[in-house]
Amino acid sequence: MKRIATPIFILACFALIALPALSAPGDDENAIGQELNAILTTVPFMTIAPDSRGSAMGDAGVATSPDLYSQYWNASKYLFMKERMGFGTSYTPWLQALQVDDINLLYLSGFYKLDDRQAVSAGLRYFNLGSINLTDNTGESAGTRHPNEFAIDAGYGLKLSEYLGGGLVLRFIYSNIAGGAGAINNLDYNPGVSYAADLSTYYERPIRIGGYNSEMAYGLNISNIGSKMGYSEGDSKEFIPTNMRLGGRLTMELDQYNSISFTTDLNKLLVPTPPERIGDSIVAGRTDEVAMLPGLFQSFYDAPGVLESDGSRNVFKEEMREIMISAGLEYWYLEQFALRAGYFYEHQSKGNRKFLTMGVGLKLNVFTLDFSYLSSLGRQSPLNNTMRFTLGFLFD
Repeated sequence: MKRIATPIFILACFALIALPALSAPGDDENAIGQELNAILTTVPFMTIAPDSRGSAMGDAGVATSPDLYSQYWNASKYLFMKERMGFGTSYTPWLQALQVDDINLLYLSGFYKLDDRQAVSAGLRYFNLGSINLTDNTGESAGTRHPNEFAIDAGYGLKLSEYLGGGLVLRFIYSNIAGGAGAINNLDYNPGVSYAADLSTYYERPIRIGGYNSEMAYGLNISNIGSKMGYSEGDSKEFIPTNMRLGGRLTMELDQYNSISFTTDLNKLLVPTPPERIGDSIVAGRTDEVAMLPGLFQSFYDAPGVLESDGSRNVFKEEMREIMISAGLEYWYLEQFALRAGYFYEHQSKGNRKFLTMGVGLKLNVFTLDFSYLSSLGRQSPLNNTMRFTLGFLFD
């Protein structure tokens, strides 16, 4: 059975990379029901891939081999690290295509294996939104503010069997997007606060393919399951980006020097889809003014639906459009030098992010260094030319 399933998985990886790229742009843009209906959340910085390795493979990472930055992708992977402990940091200049030089994301993460079955981990994400010059109603300067957001989290993982692990991450999120600006338009703005959790599982197992030593892995991470966030007493609270990430990986050792991995992630925001309204009346879809937990389950069936040529609405088709696809490839030489490439796809009615990624990695004893680069496809994007730099240390 393994001999049949594994080649199918390899073909599926290539198909998920190729099919979105080969779809006809003209047909997509001229189809009926292409209105933008993206899902919007507060604290979107929580969905930014923070490290160079995952971002070099098309933002795929839920089932990649365990590394220092598994806290973001799937904390269960720490249980399968070969080293006893490690920590790392990553820096991402943000919106470089807009020639903005003071917005950036800083990420810190680390882990420690208590024994062969348990691991603890921690992470910090800090998003600096630069400087904002405020003015009053007369146009006079009202000072400069420095908005920022951050998230602190701690995780625990437990091996459930030789090949399977599970993890829990608890998180505190703080968002000061007004930079302490106080009252604006008669509303008193305060920093937003939310508490959230990640639930994850990871499975990896050695196999043989055509005489090659190989490994297959599967991962699932439901992240940012938490309270809605608001910034003022008179403002309604918004969903944070609760997300479900599901993926698989196949690694093959070509010989004692070379190995190659194929990985694919599927992502879906577990947040209600905005309904279609005429005035205050909902004409298609369901209300998105619900609590966090009902909204999580509702997100699987509440889309207004794609308008077909016969006037009917296809809810399933729009729900499928909300699935983002990441596919990546990683090559290692002597487990010291890595080359990576990937592709990310999001349907145009849900945000239209499509980009190619690439990167390199270096591992020498306890020291790791990684770099990634993003090139946007099909349209001008503020994400174009995004670079990430990552530095890590591992200890036995």
